[in-house]
Amino acid sequence: MSTVTRTAGDRRLLTIGAVCARLQEEFADVSISKIRYLEDQGLVTPRRTRGGYRLFGEEDVERLQTILRLQRDEFMPLRVIRQQLSSGAAGERRRRRGPSLGESEREVDLAELCDRASITPDLARALEEYGLLSPRIEAGERIYRESDADIAAAGGRMARFGIDARHLRSFRNAAGREAALLEQLVAPALRSRNPERRKAGLDDLQALAEAAQELSSLLFWRDLRQHAAR
Repeated sequence: MSTVTRTAGDRRLLTIGAVCARLQEEFADVSISKIRYLEDQGLVTPRRTRGGYRLFGEEDVERLQTILRLQRDEFMPLRVIRQQLSSGAAGERRRRRGPSLGESEREVDLAELCDRASITPDLARALEEYGLLSPRIEAGERIYRESDADIAAAGGRMARFGIDARHLRSFRNAAGREAALLEQLVAPALRSRNPERRKAGLDDLQALAEAAQELSSLLFWRDLRQHAAR
């Protein structure tokens, strides 16, 4: 069977093998079995030919990419991902990995930060007061990193549940302690004047960060499940 099929309206449909090959460009370990498993879990519903072959449209591929990114970048369980997709939250929120540690970030002013994060300037100032946002000052204007907009958006969502900025300080302190611990492990390489050694140190720090983030997420969800079971 061809890997690409045309249907009425000349819509391009892909076989499961073609979808797998396309996804592997970003997710090297994805397999046909993994895609079938996600289908079994009700997370994607490809069309079927009369012969039982699966056919995936572009919207199916985009949905699979979203699912795999949420698993990889935010370590979300499939149950939570299903809720995100059902509520539309996964589409509304910009899911992406932050820049690599060696990359620079685009900067935004206060107005753009508030617009992107859907928060008020008052909340932005409160988040800054308690250390969650750390702008630099240029000609009297606050300039934020692009990742600050994501932090502000998360703070805004928690604020809607009645959680004040001062209560988020514990998250900031915990993150600071974890970052400092990881930095100590690779500090000699990061301070090296040898570009290759510094690059290796950055790569090690990136890998450590991803492992630490996964561990923190797993412990967090385990504790929440224990609370929910009481």
